[in-house]
Amino acid sequence: MNEVETWSVQADGATGRIDKWLAEQNEWSRSQVQEWLKAGRVEVDGRVVKPNYKLSGTESIAVHIPEAVELEILPEDIPLEVVYEDSDVIVVNKPKGMVVHPAAGHVSGTLVNALLHHCQDLSGINGVKRPGIVHRIDKDTSGLLMVAKNDLAHESLAHQLKEKTTERLYIALVHGEIPHELGTIEAPIGRDKNDRQRMTVTDKNSKSAVTHFRVLDRYEGFTVVECKLETGRTHQIRVHMRYIGFPLAGDPKYGPRKTMKMNGQALHAAVLGFEHPRTGEWMRFEAPLPEEMTFEIGQLKKLELES
Repeated sequence: MNEVETWSVQADGATGRIDKWLAEQNEWSRSQVQEWLKAGRVEVDGRVVKPNYKLSGTESIAVHIPEAVELEILPEDIPLEVVYEDSDVIVVNKPKGMVVHPAAGHVSGTLVNALLHHCQDLSGINGVKRPGIVHRIDKDTSGLLMVAKNDLAHESLAHQLKEKTTERLYIALVHGEIPHELGTIEAPIGRDKNDRQRMTVTDKNSKSAVTHFRVLDRYEGFTVVECKLETGRTHQIRVHMRYIGFPLAGDPKYGPRKTMKMNGQALHAAVLGFEHPRTGEWMRFEAPLPEEMTFEIGQLKKLELES
């Protein structure tokens, strides 16, 4: 069995179908998980099981992830909310649920597939006609993303991210009432040695990570915060807010077991600022909160008024 890694996890009280549960633990699609189950790549307590296997909550599960194959990325006519576009850069407001870049399990329906169809003027990155993804946001995070259309733009935007001169502000709804108005979380992030699909604060094989936050609103049991990224580590805001005891609402990976019924974490990339790669002009964009987050915050306000 050719494999890249084995991902192990404890069911830890989970019940229901294994394919559904595994898909919720990761950014894998349910169909991808089902393929692996059918191929005998998922073992429960050392035994291969079927996709409809029901968890009892005490099992040890191992997923043997196959080696990724080089993907042919095809253009797809997927609606895009374009906030700004010229011949060098495009800024999009990514919806929640959309994966940014194709990978095993997500070969279509991604932002890159949509951009290949939308952009007719890609001169390419390193000689390949593809959009230059310089930063990513998680599948279930919505909001602003800048993409390069050519090498000049790609080099400039990547350099700005490295030098920390871009502006990236996120709005998050977190569990708990944060007592102070402002804060900075400076804690290195690396892979969780017990769960390779999760990140954690650790001093082993980690990279420095800095998140600044500011409280916008408090409700009973929840806080709305604005987070400013100084670095851009995988799952940074989700890991850092959990680390200080205020995990994101709706987050299936880092949130508490009892949380809001949302399709993933309540996190939105609301502001994006950068220097235009060609003109040097400062560009700043804002995207309003998605409906789901607006609704949940509205419900909290309503409860507060009623109490």
